[in-house]
Amino acid sequence: MNSLKISGFNINSKKKIIISGSKSESNRALILKYLFNSDITIDNLSSSDDTKILLKALENKTEIIDIHHAGTAMRFLTSLFAVTNKKNITLTGSDRMQQRPIGELVDSLQNLGADIIYEKEIGYPPLRFNGFNQKNSSIELRSDISSQFVSSLMLVAPFLKDGLKIKLVGNIFSKPYILLTSEVMNRFGFICLINKDEIEIKPTKKILIKNYFVESDWSSASYLYSIVALSGVELNLSTFKSNSLQGDSKLSKLYENFGVKTYFENDEIILKKTISHKKKKFIELNLIENPDLAQTIIITSLGLSIHTKLTGLDTLKIKETDRLLALKNEISKFNTDVLIDDHSIEIKNFPKILPENIEIDTYGDHRMALAFSPLSVLVKLVINDCGVISKSFPDYWTVLQKLNFNLEFNN
Repeated sequence: MNSLKISGFNINSKKKIIISGSKSESNRALILKYLFNSDITIDNLSSSDDTKILLKALENKTEIIDIHHAGTAMRFLTSLFAVTNKKNITLTGSDRMQQRPIGELVDSLQNLGADIIYEKEIGYPPLRFNGFNQKNSSIELRSDISSQFVSSLMLVAPFLKDGLKIKLVGNIFSKPYILLTSEVMNRFGFICLINKDEIEIKPTKKILIKNYFVESDWSSASYLYSIVALSGVELNLSTFKSNSLQGDSKLSKLYENFGVKTYFENDEIILKKTISHKKKKFIELNLIENPDLAQTIIITSLGLSIHTKLTGLDTLKIKETDRLLALKNEISKFNTDVLIDDHSIEIKNFPKILPENIEIDTYGDHRMALAFSPLSVLVKLVINDCGVISKSFPDYWTVLQKLNFNLEFNN
């Protein structure tokens, strides 16, 4: 499917929405299961392309493994292939993936004793693995580039004969994802200790638990939060926990800025727009711990015409696309002022009426399509390359159809 005409003017909010398991949690659990050759059962696994690609890569017996756009798979498999003594294996990805830096992670693994060669440009995929002979059990790692580098090393640490101590250097970006890694590992029975900027993980022989349940994906829920904020409808989502491991569960607090309240009932959340909520004139949020929510939140602000500034977005320039530039390009189509720098985005000076039938380009980025779609409760939209959502939320358009959105696909 190439483009989608979408509008959601008559939403049926009586349908319960089931969202598949967290992509982040699923991928961590799969790496641990593989490392220890465990027969553990993982329930409610993510249906995302990223998780499917990781599963396929773990089962792959060929010398060249292509993970396409799956950034998490690239980072996690780099450490896994390194420490499991894989030889003559090449890990590659899409053209964009080959532009995303991985040098800090490779440096750390080489310091541990991994033989890794850059097949093209130094610091970037593709990577070739030629074995592992552990030399150290402690490393320093910059934590102001990608939390996935930290998580990648954490996940393989219990497999190492002496475990691993990691000293984090610099500001810690997306810290909830590091804490998620730690909590998943603890639930698997590993000993993972975090003390400020130091992480210590003990060596382990085997996994003792037999079952692991993955909570549904809070990042995916963000688009439904945006729909509630813009339309005022009530929605029920499952399966979610009030004591979630996922950092993006902070949604339940962040969206109170837009009048959306979250009610937990058993394994469901009920989202309601507070009738008495007074629209704020200005919202400023630091999303250093939740940068993946930036696109959704800024588009909610666009729909509600709220002057908003989001900071802590340093990592967005090296995602599937330069997300800050992509947002500036697309939001500007709505006759709205957009200011960006390397760390933030700000929108202000909105039109009295949002223009109709604007074409949204998605830049190969699933979150561009997903984040802009809730605007369709206010105006008709066209979303180009709409199939890109399969990377994280392949059922999303089906969910909107169940809610009575009008979707017209064009090939």
